[in-house]
Amino acid sequence: MYDDILFPTDGSDGAAVALEHALDLAELSGATVHVLYVADTDRDSITVLGGQVVDALEEEGERVVRETLDTAGDRVDVVGEVVQGEPHATIQEYAEGHDVDLVVMATHGRQGLDRYLLGSVTERVVRTSPVPVLTVRMDEE
Repeated sequence: MYDDILFPTDGSDGAAVALEHALDLAELSGATVHVLYVADTDRDSITVLGGQVVDALEEEGERVVRETLDTAGDRVDVVGEVVQGEPHATIQEYAEGHDVDLVVMATHGRQGLDRYLLGSVTERVVRTSPVPVLTVRMDEE
């Protein structure tokens, strides 16, 4: 069914809910879970502030990936990576470059103006992904 499942994460509690779905699917199919943290270095505010902020983003990403690997490693085969870039494009490139069969992501479930003003990495991945995307709605609490 699935050999490689991509789990992009920002380390949020909502992402942890999606991780459980990714791990369950990986257990059922014997898949490897790819944990990906994208350090969003394409924002103007990051570019202006320079190297220290990029280093901080990467350090946060390394922490998130390490914690996720520790959690998931007891259940399935798992690999992790921190990559700089624009999140939706980087997720798509990773999926294509690693022959991923499925992407599992959390979504805020925003509607109306919030969705258009804030944008949605998950929504953009759903629209552009070369493979199926399973979205898991975060708890709003």
